[in-house]
Amino acid sequence: MKEIHHTTVALRWGDMDQIGHVNNTVYFRCFEQARVEWIDLSPEHADHNPAYVVIVHTECSFLKELKAPGVVAIKVFAGDMGRSSLVQHYEMRRTDAPDVLVATGSAKMVWVDPATSRSTPIPDRFKTAL
Repeated sequence: MKEIHHTTVALRWGDMDQIGHVNNTVYFRCFEQARVEWIDLSPEHADHNPAYVVIVHTECSFLKELKAPGVVAIKVFAGDMGRSSLVQHYEMRRTDAPDVLVATGSAKMVWVDPATSRSTPIPDRFKTAL
């Protein structure tokens, strides 16, 4: 798989649950942050196509516990691409332990035409980036 983006996200004290682990929802928010940053790299004005992304499936495998404070690094990889969909894969590691994979995940994105609310071909600006 081809790496298409990477970013870092700070873990906060408020991200932890009652037993001191980073809550499972935070993993998905970290993946979301990386995904949104990747989308923002290809602004609408690049091809004047107003299609937007919806997530139709997402998953996470929790491999190691996380505790705050700290910073995680997220790598984004391009997976299977269809007419209107792309699967992204994610790897999460703490920046202070970059050899330890703490989570993996994926999200299937589908581009939607705002005029019809139906799937539409992936805009050229994203195909070019892939």
